Amino acid sequence: MANLFYFMIASVPIIAILGWVATEWMSLRKKQIKAISTEAAEKAAQYAAKTERLEQRVAVLERILTDRSTDLAVEIDRLRDQPLN
Repeated sequence: MANLFYFMIASVPIIAILGWVATEWMSLRKKQIKAISTEAAEKAAQYAAKTERLEQRVAVLERILTDRSTDLAVEIDRLRDQPLN
């Protein structure tokens, strides 16, 4: 009976320490997940912007190819002078 009493007294600080460690680990994990999601969102925004620029360029090329009244050489030179990004 005395051993059970001492075990219970000793287990309280051990459980408290384990609880603190678990809380700190979960807090760290939450920060890691937030950093990863922020990075993913930034990459997605960059990809979306790049896709939009490419779609605009394709639309211009489609217009050049379908519009017979446009001077093709002038349009190509104008596109060549524009930056890709």
